[in-house]
Amino acid sequence: MADDVKLYFLECGSLKTQVQFIKMNQGLGDPYEIPVPFYLIEHPRGNVLYDGGNALEVAQDARGHWDAVVDAYEPVMSEDDFVVNQLQRLDVDPASIRYVVQSHLHLDHSGAIGNFPNAEYIVQRRELEYAYTPDWFQKPAYIRKDFDRDVRWLFLDGEHDDEYDVYGDGVIKVMFTPGHAPGHQSLLVDLENDGPMLLSADACYTMDHYNETALPGLIHSAADVASSTRKIRRKVESLGATLVTGHDPEEWPKFKKGPEFYS
Repeated sequence: MADDVKLYFLECGSLKTQVQFIKMNQGLGDPYEIPVPFYLIEHPRGNVLYDGGNALEVAQDARGHWDAVVDAYEPVMSEDDFVVNQLQRLDVDPASIRYVVQSHLHLDHSGAIGNFPNAEYIVQRRELEYAYTPDWFQKPAYIRKDFDRDVRWLFLDGEHDDEYDVYGDGVIKVMFTPGHAPGHQSLLVDLENDGPMLLSADACYTMDHYNETALPGLIHSAADVASSTRKIRRKVESLGATLVTGHDPEEWPKFKKGPEFYS
């Protein structure tokens, strides 16, 4: 079945920020622009999204939707960059999305929620609970209007559901990788021709995080970040997988982008 699977790398614009917000305590004040990725997996049993970039409202009125967050993370986004509009350009019907896997619920990942009528939204239960009641230092990262939606949630439970197999065929597995957020999850996609690809999202913003030379600029638990990074490295090395970092402006251009795909 894996030979029918296609993985598309897509980008919801970028964020203009500063190095210290991505690499903790480094490059204070230095400008840094990062990509905002999301991913489409075409699977014979139904299309799957991994994250959805920014909400449409960000392209229309960023400060109105994100408030003061735009002072630290300025979105560069047009309405064409919105997840639904990008999928329609690929001739993907929003109704065909069967699952949306949320790496976590921060504002630059939650744009798909509520926009796919037939989808179940796979999220860590602790992540959704935390999104409603975040600590003060994470509160700006959660935009309640994005995730407080009447959708069908499929809840996972941390270590107990680790490597949840979305279709039961070994192709799409959800890895529990907390730290950046309490319910962060990465995605392992096993492709017939291109081999396994580990979409780490914000468990590894950049290769600096993967190589343990920097912590992410925003974290829930530094210890969990370190543990999840080691877990990802073990998986990458044991499988010979391709690592895909979450916001690395040097690594992201190396990958093919939709309408091109991996298979």
